[in-house]
Amino acid sequence: MDRPVATKERPTLKTIAFMTGLGITTVSRALKDAPDIGAETKERVRMVARQLGYQPNRAGVRLRTGKTNVIALVLGIDEEILGFSNQMVVGISEVLSGTPYHIVVTPHAHTKDPMLPVRYILETGSADGVIISRTEPDDARVRLLTEQNMPFATHGRTAMGIEHPYHDFDNETFAYEAVERLVKRGRKRIALLPPPSKLTYYKHTFDGFMRGLKAFGAEEVPLHINIDASLGQIRAAVEDLMRGPDAPDGLISSSGSAAIAANAGIEAAGKRVGVEIDLVAKQGTPILNWIRPDIIAVYEDVRQSGRELAKAVIARIDGVDPGLLQSITEPRWEPS
Repeated sequence: MDRPVATKERPTLKTIAFMTGLGITTVSRALKDAPDIGAETKERVRMVARQLGYQPNRAGVRLRTGKTNVIALVLGIDEEILGFSNQMVVGISEVLSGTPYHIVVTPHAHTKDPMLPVRYILETGSADGVIISRTEPDDARVRLLTEQNMPFATHGRTAMGIEHPYHDFDNETFAYEAVERLVKRGRKRIALLPPPSKLTYYKHTFDGFMRGLKAFGAEEVPLHINIDASLGQIRAAVEDLMRGPDAPDGLISSSGSAAIAANAGIEAAGKRVGVEIDLVAKQGTPILNWIRPDIIAVYEDVRQSGRELAKAVIARIDGVDPGLLQSITEPRWEPS
């Protein structure tokens, strides 16, 4: 005689109600943090829900409310080795964990049309809000999301006259202060390894760099490559520059991964960071000094950026004015 196959049923509100001895309505309101439900009851319901692995049925939620309870993060999948994307996701998840919302990551390569993932989200109605990065001064994604009344927040600013939520790092101050630190070490001929010129933070970085050169009496050594190039290409370009007659004595990198490739190029040319040249780098994970203690490092807290973006997009969903949902963090220099 065949024995019935046991199946693990998805826990429901009814399951939690049975386990807690409460009514289904009380359980539902406790999970929604309703003000008329006591704190002790809410904690008991949440504890049981966690133990059971309860997740709301999104299809049912959408039918009842028209909402998906999803925040879509359109995230680059390009070459990186210091966990920028991971830190962003962790920061967003920390904020969403106390809300009904869930994060869905939509990977995107910077070599592809940046409109594709945004159009997909809008056409399928698969999210209540969107977070995008790699922001451009005149960003078609921002214009489309605004026209479609889709709540969103950007990692980075625009310059298109549309007020929208954003969180950004002060790249202009970073580049200016990087030049200052190099000049204080006696460096006068400085190269910049910048972001790609189409992105907004390229202008911020370049403006700060040029302002720093003028203020502190240094000169630019052109480096014809940016951090979107492969790590191998960056290594080769820096090696060629360091072998040439116009080799710089200072280098500023806009990313930690690019800085590691640049350091390899410097060493391949027979030079050493901290001796013939000093290297300043921005990093999202504070480990550059483990690799090369002589690197002058500044920390961009990408995890905090994720938190700020998550809070901004949720507030925008709730109707908060976008002008109140804009923030910029200052560079935090590592001890040297």
